[in-house]
Amino acid sequence: MNMSRTNRPKGARQRLVVIGGDAAGMSAASQARRLKGPGELEITAFERGHFTSYSACGIPYWVGGDVDDRDRLIARTPEEHRERGIDLRLRTEVTEIDVDGQRVRARDLASGAESWTPYDHLVIATGARPVRPDLPGVDAPGVHGVQTLDDGQALLDTLTTVEGRRAVVVGAGYIGVEMAEALLRRGFEVTVVNRSSQPMSTLDPDMGRLVREAMTGMGITMVDDAEVTKVLTGDDGRVRAVATEDGEYPADVVVLGIGVRPETTLAGAAGLPLGAHGGLLTDLAMRVHGHENIWAGGDCVEVLDLVSGRERHIALGTHANKHGQVIGTNIGGGYATFPGVVGTAVSKVCDLEIARTGLREKDAHRAGLQYVAVTIESTSRAGYYPGASPMTVKMLAERRTGRLLGVQIVGREGAGKRVDIAAVALTAGLTVEQVAHLDLGYAPPFSPVWDPVQVAARKAAVAVREAP
Repeated sequence: MNMSRTNRPKGARQRLVVIGGDAAGMSAASQARRLKGPGELEITAFERGHFTSYSACGIPYWVGGDVDDRDRLIARTPEEHRERGIDLRLRTEVTEIDVDGQRVRARDLASGAESWTPYDHLVIATGARPVRPDLPGVDAPGVHGVQTLDDGQALLDTLTTVEGRRAVVVGAGYIGVEMAEALLRRGFEVTVVNRSSQPMSTLDPDMGRLVREAMTGMGITMVDDAEVTKVLTGDDGRVRAVATEDGEYPADVVVLGIGVRPETTLAGAAGLPLGAHGGLLTDLAMRVHGHENIWAGGDCVEVLDLVSGRERHIALGTHANKHGQVIGTNIGGGYATFPGVVGTAVSKVCDLEIARTGLREKDAHRAGLQYVAVTIESTSRAGYYPGASPMTVKMLAERRTGRLLGVQIVGREGAGKRVDIAAVALTAGLTVEQVAHLDLGYAPPFSPVWDPVQVAARKAAVAVREAP
């Protein structure tokens, strides 16, 4: 029998149910446990996979060989969670949320047995699912998505047993370029099929062009403006090629790097509010709109963009962990909020570093902002110091006010993390004039006299002053 909070005996323990055992879910459970002991709060967490609290962002580096052991990606094992008083149930999938009855139905994936579990607080941390196009042959052996440790293990098993050495990556976003590098390092001939004109659609096309040139120089074959129409299989049923309208590209293994969408199937079926991007909508405390005892965090939610003022979906472990901390603090009787994001991300393909924060040009257009855009070339260190490498910085600033709107950086060693300067400036609402005069650290081994971000800011400030 389901017993709601209103008819439970006085002094009974509160019950917290968590759906999803990775960053947001287990961070919320762990933080709530720190604040409330087992005598005050009963915690049950459901995870349909084999692992908990792992770094999905590290999977490409495990596949590529930078990380030699899968377990190094696991921050906290299921046993460690259980030792802390969390009833963690692996290989158990929640199939239904009964909002009115305050309970969830879960199925044991091994036995098929189903049962209902009541809750006083519910945390939805179902993450995101890889975009898997509905194409003929897409489910053939040798075609892989990469989202979980199980996915990564399946891909590695294929890479170490397949006889051929031809790989096709479908998509050229963060996942696509990182997996292209991983496959290249594994000794495969890599072709990237991209539906856009340039890789990395998170950048403006002129900056994406720099990424394309670098990837081509590394020996990666880039096929742009191409839509995959089918996956072709051989007599053994395994993948042998991918096809577009213009041709076929032989493949012994295919990796889907098209991106992800919020996994909100359960939430949607339960009638919980979803945003324009398909993610759950929450308040600043990460409480689902209209539901006092339901919380959500991680890749299944939409967050406030502090620059544009709009909701957006960003699948990053940094946000997921912060969401979990906020949720766990609030459930545990404290107070915390998640104010929003500025859209910072950094990645690499071989020795090329790629970073962005804030708005692209098309984002500024959509938000109704008028802006100036400037691009500069600089170096990671003083030009005369050994090891100085080139980098390109693009900066957007709002017309009239000079408010910083966005920064994109493409370069070699020392380029990517410079985006953090801009991320802080965006969060603080600084103008490009103010960025240009920040008191940043300087020494020849670390930077030119004028840091590249500040060189771009100076140029942007001039553009703002000269704009009509």
